[in-house]
Amino acid sequence: MQTVKSLQMLRTALAQLRANGGSVALVPTMGALHEGHLTLVRRARADADHVVASIFVNPRQFGANEDLDAYPRQLAKDAAMLEAEGCALLWAPDVAAMYPAGFATNVSVAGVSDGLCGAARPGHFDGVATVVCKLFNQVAPDMAFFGEKDFQQLAVIRTMARDLDLTFPHADAIIGVPTVREPDGLAMSSRNRYLAPDDRAAAAALPRAMQSAIAAIESGADIATVLTDLEAKIIASGFTSVDYAVLADSRSLAPLMSLNAQPARLLVAARIGGTRLIDNMAVNDDP
Repeated sequence: MQTVKSLQMLRTALAQLRANGGSVALVPTMGALHEGHLTLVRRARADADHVVASIFVNPRQFGANEDLDAYPRQLAKDAAMLEAEGCALLWAPDVAAMYPAGFATNVSVAGVSDGLCGAARPGHFDGVATVVCKLFNQVAPDMAFFGEKDFQQLAVIRTMARDLDLTFPHADAIIGVPTVREPDGLAMSSRNRYLAPDDRAAAAALPRAMQSAIAAIESGADIATVLTDLEAKIIASGFTSVDYAVLADSRSLAPLMSLNAQPARLLVAARIGGTRLIDNMAVNDDP
């Protein structure tokens, strides 16, 4: 696996890859890799001839009081993990390479970015959309893979690709991969390592409470009551606050107060021990 840190090196390496023919898949990450990321790489390898991964801790998607400086950085370890999984190329730019002096462009996606984490983290999805748009233009992949754990992020990226008529990748080639979970059900996240042992044990109550809420919703219980009870259960389990607990349409992310035949998602963000965790689960057998 080749690691490149400048745009010119990236272009040269991609030209060499494509000279051999075959499709190119992109797996964008911020590093601190875990089994969830590696699952994306394996899925990409199964569907494409060449896999390009990116590692870039994007300052534009962190708020003023968020964990940019503390976010784990372990490039050598991450590169070894990617190479072991058969990744062909690692794009690892620094901030100056991604946002050179005078950078003045912002990509903003209205609608799907407005609520949920968009409301709790103003400007976050502008940062996500801007950096992913740049990654798509830099790599021009045939397909790209993202984890469904960041379900709103996936919706934002797909909307951006559709609205901007991107062809590399086309919006339909932006592939969501199901959330990878720890044995106790907690969604894998680079931020899980921030949790103290007691908080980590308590955090496993989040997916259990969500599963119970989904069972109640699918059995016909009043959705507003279920969501209120869900928040109470999350707090009782040791979380300090709940940013949101919402049932939403899977495509538009519009909140739902009644469940018909449409695919839906239960989405939750909650804080424990100073760490903000997010999760989502399908309702009505949404794949």
